[in-house]
This record gives sequence, C-alpha cells and structure tokens, in this order.
Amino acid sequence: MKRYSVFAIAREAARYHTGWERAWRSPAPKAHYDAIIVGAGGHGLATAYYLGKNHGIRNVAIIEKGWLGGGNTGRNTTIIRSNYLQDPSAAIYDKALKLYENLSQDLNYNVMFSPRGLLMLAQTHHEVRGYLRTVHANQLQGVATRWITPQEVKKLVPIMNIAGPRYPVLGALYQERGGTARHDAVAWGYARACSDMGMDIIQNCEVTAVRSENGRVTGVETTKGAIGCTKLGIVVAGHSGQVAGMAGFRLPVESLALQALVSEPVKPCIDVVVMANTVHGYMSQSDKGELVIGGGTDGFNNYTQRGSFHHIEETLRALVETFPIISRLKMLRQWGGIVDMTGDRSPIISKTPLGNCFINCGWGTGGFKAIPGSGWAMAELMAKGEPGPLAAAFNMWRFKEGQFIDESVAAGVAH
Repeated sequence: MKRYSVFAIAREAARYHTGWERAWRSPAPKAHYDAIIVGAGGHGLATAYYLGKNHGIRNVAIIEKGWLGGGNTGRNTTIIRSNYLQDPSAAIYDKALKLYENLSQDLNYNVMFSPRGLLMLAQTHHEVRGYLRTVHANQLQGVATRWITPQEVKKLVPIMNIAGPRYPVLGALYQERGGTARHDAVAWGYARACSDMGMDIIQNCEVTAVRSENGRVTGVETTKGAIGCTKLGIVVAGHSGQVAGMAGFRLPVESLALQALVSEPVKPCIDVVVMANTVHGYMSQSDKGELVIGGGTDGFNNYTQRGSFHHIEETLRALVETFPIISRLKMLRQWGGIVDMTGDRSPIISKTPLGNCFINCGWGTGGFKAIPGSGWAMAELMAKGEPGPLAAAFNMWRFKEGQFIDESVAAGVAH
C-alpha cells in the first residue's frame, strides 16, 4: 500500500496525479477463509482490521450486500463521546474515543477527527440530578467530564437561547474530548488498511444462508456462490435479526428508522456538539458549514432509509426555541438509517448458540462513536473464542438472566 503523505501529494502533482492506486482491492471471493465478517460498515471493517493487527488473522473476507459504508456508517450524525453512566458502557466507549484520537495516524488516512467538545444540555431539574450523577460516575471510571453552568454554556455557544420559556438551559454535562469525525473516511480508512493486509472486501454480495455442521458454522451461501469459513462474525446493524435467523437463533432486538437532516451551508456559528435530550435533538456544524441535526427513532418498527415530515417537525420545533437563528434556514437533505435496538439500549457482542459464530449488534442510535472499541472487542472475541473485558458484559444471554446494562434509564434517551 502506498503511504499517503505531503511528499506523495507533491510527487503526484508533478505527474498530474496519474500514479494514485485504488484504495482497496475488489477481488472475487475465495473458496474458504479463516474468518468471514458479514457487513462492511464501520464495525465490520474495524473487526477485520483488529483481527489482523492484534491477532494476526488475515485470511479474512468482509462481505457486504451493498456498497462499503453504505448503511448506518454513512447515515449518522458523526457524534463521538464516552460520558456514559454504566461502567461497561463507559469502558468500551472510552476505548473507542482513545482509538479515535490516533486513528488517522494508525490507518495513514485522515478520518478528520475533531475533538471540539460535547455538551449535553440539562433542561429539567431531573436532568440536572442525572448529569451530576454521571459526572461522579465518570470520575470513578477515569473518564474526564464536568458539569458547567448556564453562563458557561452561553459562552461556549453564543447562538443558544438559554432562557427559553419551555426548555431553559439549567447547565450541561461537558466532555471536552468529545467531538466528531468524518463517517465515510472512517470506513474508507479501515477498508484500505484491511485490503493492505491481504483481506478481501467483497461488495454487492448478499448472504442468503448460513451453513453449519454438527452445531458449528461452516460457511455462508451468497449471491456470488458458497464461501466456507472457520469462524463467522455477523455485524449487520438493523438486519441482525434476519441474518441471525439464517444461523438458527433469535435475537432480542427490534429494527427502527433513525432520521437526520442537514441545513444549507452557513458561516461558522457553532463549534461544539450540542445534545438536548429533553427534546431529543442534537446539532453540530460540519466542515462544509451545514448544520447536522438529528433526533429520536421512529415510534414503530420499520426498515425505511428515508426521511419523513413528522421527524422534521418534532425535532426542529424544540431546537428552534433553543437556537432561534436556525428558524430561517432551508433544509438541504434528509435521510434515515436502520438501527437495531435492544431492551436495555446497550449492544450485544457475544458468542451465539451456533459454534464459532459470533454477533455484534444492538448499538441503537450510538453506533458510530463506538466503531474502534467495538471492532477491538469483537476481534478479541472471534480470535480467542471468549470475550475479553470490554465485551464480557454485553453477552446476549444477559436479557434472560436480568443483568441489564440500562443506558436508556441512565441517560433518559435511547443512547
């Protein structure tokens, strides 16, 4: 793999950029792999990357029914944070944040990580108590967060109306290390690194069946033929239940659409990420000047990857009160992604009833921020056959045993 650098740019400029090579290969599938990852989104690609980097397993195929990064990885609002209440959640998200901080150097690909800071607004007295509790929990976990006053919020975000009649700002949970990254660059960077290790990224290849023998996985049937494997990782977000059904087991997940939108580009006006959980809206500004706005999931199960008017109304009518200047902006585009939600709104990284078959799902609305930590934990699980400390609490049998990691109760929102 040719390394990207300022010298490479200068060299290619001198020869009219004729020497750039493809970022990753697009090979035909082989008959057998040591491991197959179903799903070439951020989580699947990160799993493959850390399988190779950390565990030396490089005879790997990443299979994608569409195009690389075309699912939730390319359909989110790019927020990165680790200020969670529950210990297992804080551990895996902070691992992800630490990996994000050096990911561009690790992958030799600029993922545009921007630690601009993240505010979670408290707009009720209940939220004030909840976020103060989170600050104390984060201190015990070694996660740097702090509580700030309404005046400090106003100083960080001058365009905010902190004295709104319905939703006044009473303070905020502030994580200075939080921020954003470029979602497609994260997928492309991992894909390029995986390809360089000799892994096969196979796009437009849908899995139609999972093959097994004597209770252990032996491979998959795809639209490009049968492919054998020793180990199988299912990392397909909103379609997790469908692929799990092919493998012969059920998951405690449901699929819903999560919508987002961006405004027309404007001059820089907000340089932190703001989340308002009372009204369930969040906003940041992209490097192109667009305001990136998201909200909650649809209230019904569906597989829709497009926007709808009710989301615009429900999300923006509250945000306009807190950010009056956005009321006159035009919407540039809107979209949806299919998220997989568990009962406790925390993920599943687990062995399954089918031997040598592993699953990573249930990230709900918080999957992008977890990509490096999720891949790290899933790779360890697949390589060793047993979960490491990051994944141990997220097994799929915790719902049967009542050992919930209930972030929905802790945060007051899905994620």
